Amino acid sequence: MVEGNIPRHVAIIMDGNRRWARSRGVDYRFGHKEGAKTLENTVRYAKKVGIKYITVFAFSTENWKRSQEEVGALMLLLKTYLDDYGKRADTENIKIKVLGDISAFSNGLQKSINNAIERTKDNDGITFSIALNYGGRDEIVHAIKHIANDINNGKLTIDEINEDIVSDNLYTEGMPDPDLIIRTSGELRMSGFLAWQGVYSEYLFLEKYWPDFSEEDLDNAVLEYQKRKRNFGAG
Repeated sequence: MVEGNIPRHVAIIMDGNRRWARSRGVDYRFGHKEGAKTLENTVRYAKKVGIKYITVFAFSTENWKRSQEEVGALMLLLKTYLDDYGKRADTENIKIKVLGDISAFSNGLQKSINNAIERTKDNDGITFSIALNYGGRDEIVHAIKHIANDINNGKLTIDEINEDIVSDNLYTEGMPDPDLIIRTSGELRMSGFLAWQGVYSEYLFLEKYWPDFSEEDLDNAVLEYQKRKRNFGAG
């Protein structure tokens, strides 16, 4: 297990569940289920390492374009996962948050999301944030609307808008920006994930599918992070 300069906040784009399943000749649903197991193990190990925040990209605003069958399967898996994992997370001192517009989900799934958040809200071991129906540009538009509303209501003036005001109106309000962002599956793009928050993050792209991500991979990612010098534009 790694020690020393541990990143406070690690974010992960969990990519490759379907390709992992396809490479093994099994149904894509099995890939998503194995990915969910990997996620639970990763959160538990991140807490053990000393990471305080872990944020994962689970379902984007663009994922609705997938087949109706796959979206339905993902929604069912997500609801089952939250109903089950919310209880275990509570016993493990894990706080669950959800980033994104959940109003597009069914009433049942919204209830499962809110129950998991409420059940774990007082936990302080690690904050586990799940990005659902999330898009980076969509998040910024959401923040702009909130700020505009505050201006219309006289709570804020245009001259008072600064980076802190924007950050306070994002889904990640109250959380530090990610120190390290990891993407699995070998794809070299961010797909809109944490577009505002990730401007000074360190990035790591791994040539393996998400279900194969291991504790050793997280250790190696932290070790790679520790090698890098973060100047934040200062030279």
